[in-house]
Amino acid sequence: MTSLPRHRPFAQVDVFSAEPCRGNPVAVVLDGSDLTDEQMARFARWTNLSETTFVLPPTSPDADYRLRIFTPDRELPFAGHPTLGSARAWLAAGNSPHAPVLVQECAAGLVRIHPSPDDDAALAFEAPPTLRSGDLAPEVLEAVTTALGLRPEQVLAHQWVDNGPGWAAVLLGSAEEVLAVEPDLTALNGHKVGVVGPAPEGAEHHYEVRAFVSGTPGCEDPVTGSLNAGLAQWLLRTGRAPQTYTARQGTRMGRRGMVHVSTDTTGTVRVGGSCTVCVTGSVTL
Repeated sequence: MTSLPRHRPFAQVDVFSAEPCRGNPVAVVLDGSDLTDEQMARFARWTNLSETTFVLPPTSPDADYRLRIFTPDRELPFAGHPTLGSARAWLAAGNSPHAPVLVQECAAGLVRIHPSPDDDAALAFEAPPTLRSGDLAPEVLEAVTTALGLRPEQVLAHQWVDNGPGWAAVLLGSAEEVLAVEPDLTALNGHKVGVVGPAPEGAEHHYEVRAFVSGTPGCEDPVTGSLNAGLAQWLLRTGRAPQTYTARQGTRMGRRGMVHVSTDTTGTVRVGGSCTVCVTGSVTL
């Protein structure tokens, strides 16, 4: 049964940026209780952001809250920047986790989120395991390379880095090559593709990242937590990246997303950054 509309606490958070409007926004409904799937999906379509989330009571005794994550056209089991932005909104609303590490329950399982010891606005999630890895099939690689306008020899390595959303990735030789990509998004043929390349020596970041979602019209995602998590696991596993590094994303879009990657003593990859609460209030749903 559809519930009667009521005022629900709401926030919009800019993720992976300490400066407002330079990261990736997520809309967060802080009380999604009694909303139907269709009501959630309809609101996500209305916000028209890459993701809209709904905070619910947890079903796991180990979780602080449960999160449902919607794009304008489907629900995701996990996504990175909505995870961090929702956690930031939940904490900013006066909530406290049961333990020093906040635990989010989502369709992909339990996700542990760590506060930064140096920055109250910064959080980092433990990267979930990839659901699919390994090299791209030749036909997939050809489709991706063609759609991105790359010559085959520009792709130094490629990999599935899918931890839920379905990411594939290609490694280029430089940040300059990454920034020069002019994709044909319709030609990606249903694939979601991340492109990564090393930054020049002396830069404040180690890698440049871009994320492309296929379709009509398709889009470039400003800053992508799930992709950066999958990239980090791949680059670290293959010895291509240091144990701690920073990736910049959103440059071509006028954004300045900074994603911080680190590895803890257990070898778990953490992906984080600053989260700036830009809008607070209520929404009628």
